[in-house]
Amino acid sequence: MTTPSDLARMLADAADRHARRGGFTDVLRYTSQSARRTGPEESSDVPTPAMMPARRLARVRATFASLDAQELPVVREYSAGGLIFDDDRVAIIARHSRSGHLEWCLPKGHIEQGETPQQTAVREVHEETGILGEVMESIATIDYWFTGSSQRVHKLVHHFALRRTGGNLTVEGDPDHEAEEAIWVRFDDLDDVLSYPNERRIAWLYSRKRDS
Repeated sequence: MTTPSDLARMLADAADRHARRGGFTDVLRYTSQSARRTGPEESSDVPTPAMMPARRLARVRATFASLDAQELPVVREYSAGGLIFDDDRVAIIARHSRSGHLEWCLPKGHIEQGETPQQTAVREVHEETGILGEVMESIATIDYWFTGSSQRVHKLVHHFALRRTGGNLTVEGDPDHEAEEAIWVRFDDLDDVLSYPNERRIAWLYSRKRDS
């Protein structure tokens, strides 16, 4: 079990590495304009901002595709996930990035054949957090590229707002064993907790929609 001091240390280390490493350039696409609010509620088992790293302000460095990369075959990947709410708390998970660092992120995963993005979001949230939910609305889609050793990947990640309908917080149901830990975090604290800038923007977008 991760202790508060372990959590603070892991998050601080991940933030430092993320700032040095830079990131991907991504595009956010609006997919819905409606909004619904849930009532605020405090919880004693929610990590506080004092346990979390300071907001990342490092500038993402510019990257340029090489001529070799332009010759690689293009593969498209599609994923879905999002914000699963229990009143004003959101469940997030810790997982290892492609470079092997432990980072905090929103639950999500690949869309399986025959699934809609909404069905994938519900399934992936349940597998990675143990929480059952239903989709309330679409938030936005992240559209980005990255280059592997043998291919260029064009990825679309659909994000939804979901409401908890049951279940208990656990990572034991993750079939891929990618989620190392799952925790509840106050929605207003997500900007200080999430490791990826594009996911912090998803939370920011939804906060604007809820307040509009």
